[in-house]
Amino acid sequence: MNENLTALIPELSLVGAAVLGLLAGSWLPRRRQWLIAALAVVACTAGLVATAITMATGREQTVFSDQFAVDVATDAGRLIVLGALLLVIAMSAETVRGHKRETEYWVLLLLTSAGTLALIGANDLLMLFAAYLLASIPAYALVAFAKDNFGTEAALKYYLMGALLGTTMLAGVALFYGAGHATLYHELRTTLPEAPYGLVAVALVAVLAGLLFKAGAVPAHLWVPDVTDGAPAPIAAYVTTLPKVGALIASYRLLHQALPDSDVNWPFLLAVLAGVTMTLGNLAAFFQTSVKRLLAYSTISQVGYLLMALAVATRTDLAQQSLLFYLAAYAVTNLGAFAVVTALPAARTLEDYRGLASRRPGLTAVLVLCLLGLVGTPPTGVFLGKLEIFSATIDGGYTWLAALAVANTVASLFYYLRWLTPLFTITDFAPLATHAAAGRLTTATAYTAGTLALGLGIAGEAALAFGTGNLLP
Repeated sequence: MNENLTALIPELSLVGAAVLGLLAGSWLPRRRQWLIAALAVVACTAGLVATAITMATGREQTVFSDQFAVDVATDAGRLIVLGALLLVIAMSAETVRGHKRETEYWVLLLLTSAGTLALIGANDLLMLFAAYLLASIPAYALVAFAKDNFGTEAALKYYLMGALLGTTMLAGVALFYGAGHATLYHELRTTLPEAPYGLVAVALVAVLAGLLFKAGAVPAHLWVPDVTDGAPAPIAAYVTTLPKVGALIASYRLLHQALPDSDVNWPFLLAVLAGVTMTLGNLAAFFQTSVKRLLAYSTISQVGYLLMALAVATRTDLAQQSLLFYLAAYAVTNLGAFAVVTALPAARTLEDYRGLASRRPGLTAVLVLCLLGLVGTPPTGVFLGKLEIFSATIDGGYTWLAALAVANTVASLFYYLRWLTPLFTITDFAPLATHAAAGRLTTATAYTAGTLALGLGIAGEAALAFGTGNLLP
């Protein structure tokens, strides 16, 4: 059995930093607790370096009885999650600096991120569920970090849905074991085709319920607008971005590795879920006035586009690279929009952004870039990501789904323009947004995310190469 711990350096770095940070934070004075944030940055950097070395040396492997796979999807997912986590840390630093529970904030953030990384590489159903719990439980506490009425209500809804669908997911794992007499994906691949159709179908739906909850897809999306609106802006940025990366890569690996030969028509199920998710997210966003709720429904619609790659996971070789690239492009673009929201805490509605261009031209430029990027406007990364996913969907035989996605993309321009139009309106009064002081670090985070969103579009061909390769059995 391969028990090579060096294969898990990114995950162990986050967990180790969380444990060390919790111990150190118990003794540090409040003015020195920023050191835990620095420790989190070091852990992320160590994980990125280790991932880069793994990719450069081609040391793909499965470890601990094949329960965790280190392959192209794992490496790409690690790069996305750790890079996005650095942006979230920078976005959060000025918000929690000097807070009496600052250490707890960083520890919870590290633990839930470690769970997301575990989801990405999970190659076994029990490992998948353990990762789900680690990714979920610390996030519930983070949503309620402010301890106000809105945050507490949001955390309660988040927890109740997570507990319900987590239990459903565990039942699905048990049914899979009963049907296939195994929990490892490569063993299920050979046993599930001979298992009873109904048992496999129910098991798959139950497991997907938990993963769709983490991704924020229909029908497990009901928590997204309330949590996004009630949580502090950096945490809203986190829960609408990083868990999606873990859940969607984990879903792709499960479908591609464990169920390619199953009689269950899961491609059609995923195609329907993709179409419903993107359409509902767009329709619900049309007349939102809260910027955070608008971004919440936007993230739901984006998951719909991403689910298209899962629907054709075994039908085309384009599915994997399109999914991984779109996840990277979406992560930096969504975090860029949330960084602007974080930098302007007093601006809660679209009207509060009126006249922003004349007073904060830099932040306005980032917001315009990120919102148009989420639409899929060239030359941003999301444009290339959508192009790749649409091509993969057509190649996989779901032309109708690609046509629906194009229609939704055009429709989404309406509600993004509702936010963009007030930015350039000349006004004689100073709205809330112009009085909100943007911290330098948060502003720099917005600029960095916007630059990455644009850079991924310009250097897209090189970035797409990181998503090519076979998954390990």
